[in-house]
Amino acid sequence: MEEPHAGGTPHSTAELAVDSPEAMQGLGRRLAELLRPGDLVMLTGELGAGKTTLTRGLGEGLGVRGAVTSPTFVIARVHPSLVGGPALVHVDAYRLGGGLDEMEDLDLDVSLPESVVVVEWGDGKVEDLTDDRLHVLIHRVVGDTDDDRRTVVLRGIGTRWADEDLVLA
Repeated sequence: MEEPHAGGTPHSTAELAVDSPEAMQGLGRRLAELLRPGDLVMLTGELGAGKTTLTRGLGEGLGVRGAVTSPTFVIARVHPSLVGGPALVHVDAYRLGGGLDEMEDLDLDVSLPESVVVVEWGDGKVEDLTDDRLHVLIHRVVGDTDDDRRTVVLRGIGTRWADEDLVLA
């Protein structure tokens, strides 16, 4: 399932089925166990796909302070660790159109080494921050439906993810 990807070739890939918001949050908690300071996580999916729900689970798994909610209007929120781990920097790049220039104004490159940085809507905007990243693609049933089923594709890109098993049982 490996395929060329802008900015690098995936080193590790997994596809998971998620059938509820609770399961999406649980996936975030399990994924948090793999994350360490310096990790960049890019979340891709249409509106309502579950990006913030997944990030809420990441925050729970990382043991950070504060309710993880969509940072759409503030662009970025920092959630410090309550357990001596990395802080969670949660960014919503939806309203940022200028690519890396606008992202640089957020000083994510300063936060990245000691934090886990999660960027919603980061495609084409944050790839130059690091060669190593986890790209999470969330596909939902489209159309006028309240179906909670999602397909989540995890793509570990760069040497950081080369030996990481992304199949989270």
